[in-house]
Amino acid sequence: MSNKNKTLLVTGGAGFIGSHLVRLLVNKYPDYRIVNLDKLTYAGNLANLKDIEHKENYSFIKGDIVDAVFLDELFATHQFDGVIHLAAESHVDRSITDPMSFINTNIIGTVNLLNAARKVWGDFTDKLFYHVSTDEVYGSLGETGFFTEETAYDPRSPYSASKASSDHLVRAYHHTYGMPIVISNCSNNYGSFQFPEKLIPLFINNIKHKKALPVYGDGKYTRDWLWVEDHATAIDLIYHQGKVGDTYNIGGNNEWKNIDLIHVLCDLMDELLDRPKGDSRNLITYVKDRAGHDRRYAIDASKLMNELGWEPTIQSTEGLKTTAQWYLANMDWMENITSGDYQKYYQEQYAER
Repeated sequence: MSNKNKTLLVTGGAGFIGSHLVRLLVNKYPDYRIVNLDKLTYAGNLANLKDIEHKENYSFIKGDIVDAVFLDELFATHQFDGVIHLAAESHVDRSITDPMSFINTNIIGTVNLLNAARKVWGDFTDKLFYHVSTDEVYGSLGETGFFTEETAYDPRSPYSASKASSDHLVRAYHHTYGMPIVISNCSNNYGSFQFPEKLIPLFINNIKHKKALPVYGDGKYTRDWLWVEDHATAIDLIYHQGKVGDTYNIGGNNEWKNIDLIHVLCDLMDELLDRPKGDSRNLITYVKDRAGHDRRYAIDASKLMNELGWEPTIQSTEGLKTTAQWYLANMDWMENITSGDYQKYYQEQYAER
């Protein structure tokens, strides 16, 4: 694809991963026009993008991908050259209590985007639909082995099932209609601007305020952790250089048992807060396990590394310490998020459609 004068739509661009990607694209490609579409639900926060909100090549539109008529109008007006689709309901716990929200946004919303693109893209020349997905579609691993791009799908939660469905639909539009697509499946992201229902920012905030640290089951569930800025650079690379029709796994090569990561985070926080070593570990509280909890995820990202030359830049305790330092230095952001004040502010600026 040409790197000049593109108009790209990023869905979910006010969220955690999306805001990092939007910032990267806006700053790296001044000739592009980056349109950020976000519904501004609880996890969407325009405060994440205050440093670029006045850039000439950036614009924000509030809207819901479940609204097909709205999307048709949006695509007809802006004539997007590409879509990078991140908008999704993404928290497993929430999917267990409210699966329909995940079906509507993650499945129906994705189909609406695909249909809107089909209507305006003609013969698809120099167009691309990039669908960002998760490693959770692959199910659960045992003690050994890794997810590859050829791993059979075996989703275990309403969240992962909804993402698996959207992956299959994106591939179906490629094979049936010839739509140019790429898909990436990533491991657990962490870093700045993450909504504090997720493990790392939740525990940083709880440690700061000496609240309990709830650990599911025996705490030995294993995840591969990916620095969010590394994820953004991978998406950029795949969008511009990935093979149309292909899937790329994005992992941090950074596998941790939950309880081991929590112990390291506790010790780092004790150091950063000048508390006695071991103080934060006393906050750990084991709680009833989550329903259908997958035991282990681990990504094999060798295809992305070998074909496109991408590698993660931050791993292990360095990434955790950098993340903890950011949240401690931005506790006003955290407090606004947890109080909901940011939602009230932005709801006043952007009327509901």
